[in-house]
Amino acid sequence: MFTGIVEEVGVVRRVARRGGTSRIEIAARATMDGSELGASVAVSGACLTVVAKDADGFAFEIGPETLARTTLGRLEAGDRVNLERPLRLGGSLGGHLVLGHVDGVGTVDATTRVESTARVRVGFDAALDALMIPQGSVAIDGVSLTIAALGSGWLEVMLIPHTLGVTTLGRLTVGDRVNIEADVIGKYVVRSAALRDAR
Repeated sequence: MFTGIVEEVGVVRRVARRGGTSRIEIAARATMDGSELGASVAVSGACLTVVAKDADGFAFEIGPETLARTTLGRLEAGDRVNLERPLRLGGSLGGHLVLGHVDGVGTVDATTRVESTARVRVGFDAALDALMIPQGSVAIDGVSLTIAALGSGWLEVMLIPHTLGVTTLGRLTVGDRVNIEADVIGKYVVRSAALRDAR
């Protein structure tokens, strides 16, 4: 369980692809503390397991399902990723409850600077429409955000200077692909309603 409050931006050191799997090594500092072998770390919104660690970073194995559902299969050496360690019981929940289970990949359709902030429109498969609500929570590349505007197959978020400066979202350009995770409460409501209606 995460909060969508990015702790640091890591840099991909190496990507090794083998068949339908991938191994990535990421240079990091702050998120290494407490991230021992077997620990979970959110990498641009996807929950991954630490499989190796050295003085300058850690490594993750990515399976076919995660590669198919996220943007992680596109990573190359030098790319930047948002990193967050799991929420600890009793810790501060500064964002919203984020599972690290990506629901879909969206595409940046537009970015507009509004003084020191940015308004970003992201298009996505309309199958996710039922999970989105105006002024609801959404995680984009692991960053907890509030939906500022919403339509069928798209949403808009406002990014403040702090978010632009301390996450990868400040580098977004039109055409970029991003991981989207809808609010977990909405997922349970939609699933429950679907099962009820199927009876």
